[in-house]
Amino acid sequence: MTDAERQIEQSRVDQVIKEIQLQINATRTELAKAHAETRAVEENYGANASINRYEIDDIAESRSAIEQQRQLVARATENEAILQHQLTTLEQLAKQPYFGRIDILDPGEREPESLYIGTASLMDHTKSEFLIYDWRAPISGIYYNGTLGEVSYQTPAGLQNTKLVKKRQFTIIDGQITNMFDTNETVGDEMLQAVLGEQDNQAMRNIVATIQHDQNTIIRDTESDLLVVQGVAGSGKTSTILQRVAFLLYHARNQLNADQMVLFSPNQLFSHYISQVLPSLGERNLRQVTLHNFLQRRFEGLQVESLFERYEERQLDRSHQASDDFFESPASMAAVQDYLALIRQHQRSLQFIDVTFNGRPFFSQKHFQHIWDQIDPQLKLQDQLVKLKNHFIRLLKQRITKIAQSDWLTKELDTLNRQQIQRLLGSKSIDDFEDTAAYDRYLARQLAKQRLRIVYDALYNNLMIDFPNQYTDFLQWIDLPVAIDRQALIQSFQHQLEFHHFPLSHTAPYLYLRDLLTGRGQNRNFQYVFIDEMQDYPLSLLIYFKHTFPKAQFTVIGDSEQALFRPLEAPQVLLKRVSKSLQAQHSTLVNLQQSYRSTYEITKLATSLLPDGDQITAFSRHGTQPQVIIRHDSTAWQTALIKSAQRLQNDYQTVAILSQDDLQAQALYHLLHPHFGQLSHLTEHDLSLKTGIIILPIYLAKGLEFDAVIIPDISQDHFTRQQTGQLYTMMTRAMHELFMLSLGPITTLITDSQHLQIDQQISFKTK
Repeated sequence: MTDAERQIEQSRVDQVIKEIQLQINATRTELAKAHAETRAVEENYGANASINRYEIDDIAESRSAIEQQRQLVARATENEAILQHQLTTLEQLAKQPYFGRIDILDPGEREPESLYIGTASLMDHTKSEFLIYDWRAPISGIYYNGTLGEVSYQTPAGLQNTKLVKKRQFTIIDGQITNMFDTNETVGDEMLQAVLGEQDNQAMRNIVATIQHDQNTIIRDTESDLLVVQGVAGSGKTSTILQRVAFLLYHARNQLNADQMVLFSPNQLFSHYISQVLPSLGERNLRQVTLHNFLQRRFEGLQVESLFERYEERQLDRSHQASDDFFESPASMAAVQDYLALIRQHQRSLQFIDVTFNGRPFFSQKHFQHIWDQIDPQLKLQDQLVKLKNHFIRLLKQRITKIAQSDWLTKELDTLNRQQIQRLLGSKSIDDFEDTAAYDRYLARQLAKQRLRIVYDALYNNLMIDFPNQYTDFLQWIDLPVAIDRQALIQSFQHQLEFHHFPLSHTAPYLYLRDLLTGRGQNRNFQYVFIDEMQDYPLSLLIYFKHTFPKAQFTVIGDSEQALFRPLEAPQVLLKRVSKSLQAQHSTLVNLQQSYRSTYEITKLATSLLPDGDQITAFSRHGTQPQVIIRHDSTAWQTALIKSAQRLQNDYQTVAILSQDDLQAQALYHLLHPHFGQLSHLTEHDLSLKTGIIILPIYLAKGLEFDAVIIPDISQDHFTRQQTGQLYTMMTRAMHELFMLSLGPITTLITDSQHLQIDQQISFKTK
């Protein structure tokens, strides 16, 4: 690239930034006016938000005026929010206006047209020329997918053809071009080397400047109702999915908003880690929820076992493994449907309990059972339940009439103050009644309805059904594998319920049974569901998600070889199982085999653990060889661990010491705490990452990356063949350096590796 070309490009950057600054100043002025208008409208609304309740005409007029004021407030607030969003976008563009340029020659044209690609579109203030094209615009797809020559791109009007004659890439920092080159690739190695060589900053960044061809295919897919992404560690799969969210919001802006999307993330740490990606692209964050939080909301009053809690428990006791495997399989979900068919036909009992009022049965279990037995078994199950509830709601209304005439309610009515009486009257006034008797009867009935609302709510929410007992009956009926002791299973389930605990393996079949029986539990508003770390999700829960979000398109991402909570399996096997469970009509499977996170040396060591590791491509960013420090007594091992952490702390912002479980993490923290001031022990309750030395169990590090990683003990006692996925996941959290210690002989998983430096007496000089 000549100096003259660089000067021309810098001159354009300067002109664009000048235009951006002009628009920033104008937007700030408009925002100040909008803010003042919003405050004025809100003050006016507050001053006039009262209703004259004495005359009917006055009430209607007051309500109309208040509604007009409310709409004015909403419009003013929305206008201010739009201007604030514009200002934020412009301020981000001022730092890095764009990162790419494509020169295209359309059919019939003599001269190519230069288009510049950035994180957001920008027109000049006259609205006559695009200075920057949003990376999500149809034409921008050429930058990511096209090589020089004839290319095509999809638009709302159909497929368009053009010729790509130049592709140029920029690194612009604070308005200055620091790197610039022409390429025929999506993103040249030079730019990737610069981006990937940076130190970790505790938050995932957007990757729009470095999106690769396969990643772009995932991002721009709008046809698949199921998109399954199998991506090796460090392939950028989570980043890609977040760019996909941004693209979908741009692509269907008039039909889709962030509230109609949900991302299931592995833990709260990870949710915080990715929280800045979408705002950096000018989009609101979609809803994020962990599996545990999702389940906890559906089991009010019970403490649901988390994946992490079960992982810790299974480290000590694997006696429940056969039961877990069965109830987390599709077979258990199919059994739920068969069981409910028997209930519909009245061949299996529906389990009822009393609905009480003031501590006494209001409708008895026997009464519910008697009415249920008379309902036509040919009706759909939900229709039978509706008939049952309607019967008892009619009885409730009759009881309300009687209770309204009771002495105890009349006495209670006499004790009410003016404010309580006004609440019973609602929009009515005393003038709406013929006489005092009619007025008293109305108040008595309203008070009776209010007091018996608890009974109505119980009927409406199906609380006359004993769901725990119903599920226990399901456990009595279901055909179990011979390895499972039925009575021990039921006793364990009931014992945990007594202490308000609910086992994770039973959550999907229990909720599925409850939802199918009652016709509840579905949310048809969500259009997209994203599931990260899919390999950690039981198939039963994926089936339940499909039931819960029946209108949503699913994007599930993960790596079968990073399985911590389930056995390691080949990627093709995992993809087939997931696709079958979600029953997609139009599914797409994408494999991301290029690893970008770690240095070449770390990636080659990590992939050497895997049976198909030779299919994973390591990016050619070189660093030091991963190192193993072997010590044969605990004192020497502790000294080596402390010195390793000190050396890495001097060179990097984030150094993670990864343990196999939280018990080991606690022990490491107590060991290292006297030697380090900036030391953190993270648990599943932590919401954000910290700098310095971080100790955490590997299951909390899923999806995260660190400048350097220390694995404190890779001895054969700690890592057998069953822990291959665990060790692979630990290694691939490291971006730049990987230190491993061993107290005694190292695991046979890596003894023969050629990608490892083993040193019995390693020195600890700072780089």
